[in-house]
Parts: sequence; C-alpha cells; structure tokens
Amino acid sequence: MQRKSLKVVTIGGGSTYTPELIDGFIKRYDELPITEMWLVDVEEGRNKLEIVSKLAQRMWDASPYNVKVYSTLDRKTALKNADFVTTQFRVGQLEARIKDERIPFSYGLLGQETNGAGGIFKALRTIPVILEIIEDMSALCPNAWLINFTNPSGMVTEAILRYTGWRRVIGLCNVPVNAMMKEPQSIDATLSELTYKFAGLNHFHWHRVFDRNGKEVTAKIIDAMFNNRDTGIPANIHKVPFLKEQLNQMNLLPCGYHRYYYRQEEMLQRGIEEYHTTGTRAEKVQEMEAALLALYQNQSLSSKPELLSQRGGLYYSESACEAISAIYNNKQSHIVVSTQNNGAVPDLDNDCAVEVSCFIGAAGALPVAFGRLAPAERGWLQLMKNMELCVCEAAVTGDYGLVLQAFIMNPLIPGGETAKRVMDELFIAHQKFLPRFKDVINRLVNIEIKDPVARRLSA
Repeated sequence: MQRKSLKVVTIGGGSTYTPELIDGFIKRYDELPITEMWLVDVEEGRNKLEIVSKLAQRMWDASPYNVKVYSTLDRKTALKNADFVTTQFRVGQLEARIKDERIPFSYGLLGQETNGAGGIFKALRTIPVILEIIEDMSALCPNAWLINFTNPSGMVTEAILRYTGWRRVIGLCNVPVNAMMKEPQSIDATLSELTYKFAGLNHFHWHRVFDRNGKEVTAKIIDAMFNNRDTGIPANIHKVPFLKEQLNQMNLLPCGYHRYYYRQEEMLQRGIEEYHTTGTRAEKVQEMEAALLALYQNQSLSSKPELLSQRGGLYYSESACEAISAIYNNKQSHIVVSTQNNGAVPDLDNDCAVEVSCFIGAAGALPVAFGRLAPAERGWLQLMKNMELCVCEAAVTGDYGLVLQAFIMNPLIPGGETAKRVMDELFIAHQKFLPRFKDVINRLVNIEIKDPVARRLSA
C-alpha cells in the first residue's frame, strides 16, 4: 500500500537549527515520505531564510530522495494543506534575546532565555504569535499536527491548550533527549536497557531511571554525575555541580536548568562575570550564528556542520523528527513532551500543560502517570506552574499587573522596586513586539528615564 506523501512546514525556517531538522528527516525518510518542505520566516529573517533554504535543498539533493524545499515570507501560502507544522521561531530575532539577558544582568539579576525575567518576556512576545499561527492552521490545515520547539516551549504549549480549541499539538525540548543519550553511558548501560520516567515542566522537570529488571538506578546515575561522568548537561548551561546531599534526599535527577534555582548564587555569579567580560550567552550565540551562516553559504556544503552541535539544540531532530514519525506511523514511541496533564502529575490541575514521559502515536501524546512528588519538589512545581499561568494570561490580555505578579513570584527575581524597574525597561525595549501592552508602554516611555541603559533602549 502506497503511503500518502507528506508536506512539512517549518515556521522560523531561517533558523540555523534547520539543518539539524533536515538531517533528521533524511535519516527517517523510509518512515516519513516527505515530498515538500516549506521554510517560512519574517522579513527581518529574509537573508537567513535564503541561505538556510539553499543549504536545505543541497542536503536533500545529496540524499537519494526527491524533496523540494520552498522558502517564503507568506505563512498562509505555506500552511495550506500541510500535514505537519514545526515551529522554531524567535520573535525579535537574537537582538531581542540579547536585551532579555543584558537588561536583567545590568541590575545584578539573571539574564537567561527561558528562565527569570528574560523567559517571561520571551513568552509575552511569543504567545500572541503562536495563537495567530493556530488560527491560520485551523483555516488552512485543520488536520495538521503542530510540533513546537519554540521557547519557552512549556508556556507556548500551555497557551495553545488553554486559549484555543487546538489539541493536535506537542511541545518539544531536547533536554530530556540529552539526558537519555548520555546517562546510560555513565553507568555502562545502553538506553534500550533502561526505563525513564519524567515529570514536571519544560526546563523544570525531574526523572527517575530503572534497569531491565525494574530495579531503580537513579542513585547510581547521581553517583556517576559526581564522578565526572557525562550525564548530558546542555551546552548552554554552566556545569556548576548540584549539591549531592540534596539529590540523594530527592532520589530524583533534576534537569540541567534546575541549576538556576538550586545553585542560584553560583549561576548568577557566572552569568554576571560573562556579562562584564566575554558577553552573555545570547551574544555568543549571535557570533556562532554568524559563523554558521558563513559555513552554510559554502556551495559545496551539503550536510549538517559539526559547529551546529555547540548550540543548545543538540539532538533537536531526535525529538522533533521522531515525534512526527511516531504520530505518522502510530509507533507508540516513548518521548518526553509538553502536553495536557490529564492526571499524570496529580500535584497539578488536569487541564494544564506538563512535560512528562508519553507514548506518542496517531492519537498524539498519551502521558505516563508519575505520581505525587515530595513536598519540596511539589512546592517548586506548583509555584512555577502558577507563575507560568500568570504569564500566559498576561500575554493574551495585556494585563501589566499580571506580569508584575509573575515577576514577584519568580524565584530568580527578587521582589521589590528593582524587579519593577527591570520589567519596565524590558517593556520599553520590546515595545515593537508587545502590541497588547501599547498603552502601558506609552505611559512608561513618557516617564522621564534617567538611567543611561534605559535611555539607550527607549531611543
């Protein structure tokens, strides 16, 4: 029986991550008979889109498969009759991320892409756009699946589930994949010999691991972590060690991003040092992106370059392409995704988005029940989820007070006048991308700003 040919659309197609995605599709072509790939971007990303789309076509041409790559700035044209839509866009490009990091750091607060003040503002810029994409998909490809990699992935997925009727959505992150790729080696095992159970939120989950006999080996991996074995810390996170006594008490493996909370003092110090010397992570990524785009323009290049592995999205295609294949082929693959809770984590409401182990097939994500967490982890989880809910509602309604609530709740932002000042400067810096907050931003701009950083941003 001949299978239906597939049309895949990638929004944010000019991203330097796209070759990672193409590489994953080429490796899985026997499972995914793609005939059309559409790469979509915005006017500000036109040049990158042209470079990346040409490399994408060369990659397909170097393979045995006949796939046509289209590039466009017209999202609606691309979406028509799509089967799968992947999203990997950044509203405001890397310049917006640099502001998300440098403004908090200038006040001695953490500047980071998905955590703290920067993560909140990335969500505020992103959620209205993803809701517009869902509206277009409802009209143009109502049977398509949305596979979202856009950060903050958990809050983006939450907004889709909470504010639209769209349920054909899966939120992805490469952090769990990193762990499952590296941790087995740390205890001289293979992934096929181990069973993983994840629970929590995007960039804020924990997991447990069991061997083929059902014996828990979580503690063994914790020991390996403190014996300098590679357990899959993402490239974009400083390798500040956790406190072993804490991990032993939890008997859970936290994700790499927990360092921002469990070792807040040390991570903040490292970040501030970089801010004053070598530059923030965003500025380094900007340099890396320029180097990648220069490589991509080499007409003899027809494969994913090694330099791409130094970005934080290593193994992106292992999750994105595998999720698409699992849905299309009803594989019931174990993948960690953001999806509706439905009782998997009983410490949170059933209708909210969680990041958990799921079996992925034609019906989408079927979450694996994890059970209740201990008081410490439960407290963290409930605080972070309710902070996220404030951000999501604020992004939809333009409620300034809710953003302030989220800032005060966030463990990485000390409550007080400084928090409000950082928030206001971020509003001014990103005013182009926050139309729902137009009135409040106009008021802020009209207030005399004496700080030189703020004056530069409002200019």
